Amino acid sequence: MQVTESALNTGSTNQERKLSWFDDTLLLGIMAVLAGCGLIYEYLLSHYAGRILGALEAAIYTMIGLMIVSMGVGAFAARKIRCAYTGFAVLELSVALCGSLAILITAAVIGFGQQLPLIIASTLGLPPDQLPEGGFIGLLQHLSEYLPYFWGILLGLMIGMEIPLIARVRQSLCDEHLMHNAGTIYGADYIGAGIGAAIWVTFMLAIDIQLAAALTASFNLLAGFIFIWRFWDRIKFVKVLLVGHFIASGILLLLAWHGPGWEQNFNNLLYKDQVIYAKSTRFQQLTFTERLRGSGIDPVYSLYINGRLQFSSIDEHIYHAFLVHPTMEAAARHDKVLIIGGGDGLGLKQVLKWQPKHVTLMDLDKDLLALFTSHDADMPKRLSQTLLKLNGDSLNDPRVEVLVDDAFNGVDKLLKKGEKYDVIIVDLPDPSHPDLNKLYSDLFYKKLKELLSADGALTVQSTSPYHAPKAFISVGKTLALAGFDVSQYHHNVPSFGEWGWSIATASGKNAKARLSNIKQLSITDDWLTPGLIKGAFEFPGNFYKDIDKIQANRIGSMQLYQYHQQAWDENQGVMIFFKNST
Repeated sequence: MQVTESALNTGSTNQERKLSWFDDTLLLGIMAVLAGCGLIYEYLLSHYAGRILGALEAAIYTMIGLMIVSMGVGAFAARKIRCAYTGFAVLELSVALCGSLAILITAAVIGFGQQLPLIIASTLGLPPDQLPEGGFIGLLQHLSEYLPYFWGILLGLMIGMEIPLIARVRQSLCDEHLMHNAGTIYGADYIGAGIGAAIWVTFMLAIDIQLAAALTASFNLLAGFIFIWRFWDRIKFVKVLLVGHFIASGILLLLAWHGPGWEQNFNNLLYKDQVIYAKSTRFQQLTFTERLRGSGIDPVYSLYINGRLQFSSIDEHIYHAFLVHPTMEAAARHDKVLIIGGGDGLGLKQVLKWQPKHVTLMDLDKDLLALFTSHDADMPKRLSQTLLKLNGDSLNDPRVEVLVDDAFNGVDKLLKKGEKYDVIIVDLPDPSHPDLNKLYSDLFYKKLKELLSADGALTVQSTSPYHAPKAFISVGKTLALAGFDVSQYHHNVPSFGEWGWSIATASGKNAKARLSNIKQLSITDDWLTPGLIKGAFEFPGNFYKDIDKIQANRIGSMQLYQYHQQAWDENQGVMIFFKNST
């Protein structure tokens, strides 16, 4: 006979029931585990939205906000569930399935949306320049960007029901009123959430995101199994729910084993070139593509980080020549060089042409450095060989010291050691995240000024002066605020479009003046010439007309981050970005 929740509270027995320590410990333990799972789902979905769709910081804040509101609505909705025991068992089965499938389904829909125009064009025999866009296809592509948030709302609603249902179960197991029922459960919830955050940071950030989703969902399913085992007689349709849990277990095993590969294949549909290798590191998603050209011409290899193009083998030498050689030419000496970022070793290759005595390269991602330092067993051999050929095996040069550290704190260690450098090259990603914004701040540049020799030169990659002019000018003004004499220059890099750099000196003539008299480069380069360098400092007559209105990026202001976000707003979505960059 099934026992209903209301019957448990009628006081039909003469002896009052007490909540046993075993049941109480079990329920509080389940609540703590589920709280950790709920927090990890927030991180998983926002992390995926940021890595694949762009705008990581905005995705995180949006996802957390939506899920918190949804959890509140779910807490109210839990009142409509008549039997807390049955409701909780159904709930954990639902959360496990949704949590494990959300990312895979999202990747499939986004990938299909990108391939649909190509499928239609191929079916109808349309030429490449007449791919169908807009209408239903455009709507599908646009709506697919919001799928992670849909899953966040759905999971938030269900997670919000967990605390009220557990509270009702605890109360139903005891005839007397539980004075601190809510407070005790919330205590377990907060502790569990903290443990979940620690698990995310220390473990799940370093594994595939689909595998992390399947592992998290397995704990929801385990909680459901334990709950069914302990309260078998109080759950309606208990055998059906048990079968559902076993079926879900099989799905989770399948997702844990094959899910990461399926998800990556769906993600690969976003790229026009063939994806031949992808790797999730602790800090970023790395994707390598290959474009075969035939006729004995070398393939084109490109690296994307979090969906953004970092370099293409067909023209990376243009970018790195302009990043490195004007700086080296403007410096009085080239004995000691500091490179911040540039973990691919491509800029380092150009620096080594100047025969420095010592080069320090500082990058945060050791996994990225490893891919460009030695042959990776998981990477296709042809790609590994190409990467080492592209950077000239520069990271293994005996003159190079590689430091794995966060640049903002890492330069402090160099200052404590009393280091001085003749040249400093800052080759960091664009300030598309608040954590990167501080590496473009006045405080960071002041630190670099202390590291730079009096007659040295420093260059910072400064985003596109064409697509993000305010951000570009702000970088220059921030360097000036830090005490540098600043000049800015630009050149077209086909894979990126018009790109810009800021070059600075600490004393004496500015870099533009130092470079104005060069008649021949001190090294040999197939692309760069003195004329190209001098012409790079020329901008349209009205380019700096609003310079007085543009603010420098003071530490904590997020000014540059805001300029960059505003300028690239239309290119934040991965679908638009890939159309422009592949």
